[in-house]
Amino acid sequence: MRDPEIRPAGPGDVAPAARIVAAAYAGYVAMNGLVPGPMRDDYAARQREGVLWVLDDGAVRGVLVLIAGADHLLLDNVAVDPAAQGMGYGRLLMDFAESHARRAGLPVVRLYTQEIMARNIAIYAARGYAETHRATELGLRRVYMEKRL
Repeated sequence: MRDPEIRPAGPGDVAPAARIVAAAYAGYVAMNGLVPGPMRDDYAARQREGVLWVLDDGAVRGVLVLIAGADHLLLDNVAVDPAAQGMGYGRLLMDFAESHARRAGLPVVRLYTQEIMARNIAIYAARGYAETHRATELGLRRVYMEKRL
């Protein structure tokens, strides 16, 4: 294992990214019987669009999907391989997303998560994200949050 690096995903990272997302979100399917949005995503398309990033420490351990809007950065997905959780990789990915927004001159990072992901909501709130609204989309009860940088 080497020091973790966050880099744009290449074609060879698509399968590991999809595997990490499936593993990271599988427990939520068991909780409510619904497939979270990130498990429905096309990571090959995300890689070609240039919005898929990976955390690599010798193997892909984390995934980010960052989509720039006109006035904000959408943190569309952040996931860490369950086998690598507890190593600070989630924090590194979140730090990277916020730095990426600053470098792009975007003053806000927005994200959304499911209501049942209470642990994630607490993590985001502790990082300074504030809830903006809730909505049901694709059958999923989502909590929308943002952080002004």
